[in-house]
Amino acid sequence: MRDLTGQVVAITGASAGIGAASARALVDRGAKVALGARRLGRLEGMVAEMEGSAIAVEMDVRDPDGSRRLVGTAIDEFGRLDAIVANAGIGAYGGIMDLTDEKLAEMMDINVAGTVWPVRAAVPHFLEQGEGDIVIVSSVAGIRGEGFEAVYAATKFAQVGLAGGLDRELRAKNIRVSTICPGGTATEFAMGAGRTPDMPGLADMMRPENVAEAIVTVLSQPKSMRTLIWSMRHIEEQD
Repeated sequence: MRDLTGQVVAITGASAGIGAASARALVDRGAKVALGARRLGRLEGMVAEMEGSAIAVEMDVRDPDGSRRLVGTAIDEFGRLDAIVANAGIGAYGGIMDLTDEKLAEMMDINVAGTVWPVRAAVPHFLEQGEGDIVIVSSVAGIRGEGFEAVYAATKFAQVGLAGGLDRELRAKNIRVSTICPGGTATEFAMGAGRTPDMPGLADMMRPENVAEAIVTVLSQPKSMRTLIWSMRHIEEQD
């Protein structure tokens, strides 16, 4: 596997869950990380924990300028950018008529536009340096759909489609595009929107650290390899 020492990775949705676990796993492998999220206080706590290997950028993935600021700050601080992990996303459980217009619009904007903007911010730099990695954190819902998560699944299908198109567009330019599609993961996802801290199903979900290891593995592959879609579920998780 390729050594990640000195590699620089920007991560959206980095203040909790899969984003935070990925940042810690990458720093453990010697990488440096630019952490992007809305909750600056959490990010600053992670920066202190990572002792010189991380920077915090307060941003909202719905704003293209925020993504450009994340990429620009990473390059200004660390001198390069090797990968971007488009991880930010939200979800909610409910039938097609159960959620408000505002909640559905927010989900579509964060999950779809909030994936496009970070990628667009990073691609010009990757083209200039002649290589780079794009990792999009989607979901098994983006492969097969899920009952009572139809709009969420639609946003995740959009991410899978975006990644597939980008792979065809960018692989000849030495830019790899990978999609990570986890099943149920015990994070803040949908907490208060159909998920509760004491719900029994959380025990049968993956940990964010499990998904983080998949992200690290994808980035550690030899440059001659690319992983298109990596789907995973906990052994006890029911279809």
